[in-house]
Amino acid sequence: MTKLSRSKLELFLECPRCFWLDIRGVAKRPPGFPFTINNAIDYLLKKEFDEYRENDLEHHLIKKYNIDAKPYKCEELDRWRHNFTGIQFQHKESGFLVYGAVDDVWINKKGELIVVDYKATGAKEHKIYDSYKRQMEVYQWLLTKNNHKVLKIGYFLFAKVNKENGFGEGKLKFDLMLESVEGDFNWVENTIMEAKNCYNAKAAPEYGEDCNYCRFIKLACG
Repeated sequence: MTKLSRSKLELFLECPRCFWLDIRGVAKRPPGFPFTINNAIDYLLKKEFDEYRENDLEHHLIKKYNIDAKPYKCEELDRWRHNFTGIQFQHKESGFLVYGAVDDVWINKKGELIVVDYKATGAKEHKIYDSYKRQMEVYQWLLTKNNHKVLKIGYFLFAKVNKENGFGEGKLKFDLMLESVEGDFNWVENTIMEAKNCYNAKAAPEYGEDCNYCRFIKLACG
C-alpha cells in the first residue's frame, strides 16, 4: 500500500517529475529552512483553541467574526492533526492511502464540520494562494470520504506580525484575523488518478519547464 500525503499531491501538481522521483524513492527536493516561528504559532493556537474545545465554549475570535461555530471535540482529532497519520482514506481506484494533517476543525449548529488552517505571516498583506485553497479542499474531501458532513466554507486563521509597535515591553505582538474560502474539491479524485498514472510510469517525466529544481538539475548535469 502506497501512502499519498496532501503535500505529495501538491508536489505532483507543481512538478510531475519531482513527484515521481520523490515517491519512487529516487531523490527528494532539498528540505527548506525550518519555520520555527510558524511552528510556535501553530502550537500556541492549537493550545488555545483546545481550552475552548475542552470546555465546550465559543472562541472570542469566532464571536468577533459572527461565525456559527465552535471548536469540534472528538476522539479522532489528535490523529487528524498528526503529520504521519492525519485524516485518512483508502482510495480504491488508485490504491493510494490518501492522508493529510489538519490544523483545526470547528462545527456549526447543523453538525457540519469546518476546516480551519493556521498561517503565520510577516507580510504587509496576507494572501490566500492557490496552494492554500487546494490544501483546504483536500482536507474537506478527506472528511467527506470519512462520512462527515462538511461545510463548503473553510477558514484561514492568519497570525500577522504587528510591526507598528515593534518590541514594545520586549514582546512582539501578532494580530489574529480570519479569512473565509469556499472550497470545491471536485478536482481531487481526478488528480489522484493522474498522480497514480505518473507513479506507475517506468521512467521519470520530462523536466518541468516551470520548476526551479528541474532547471537547476538540467543545467548542472548538462
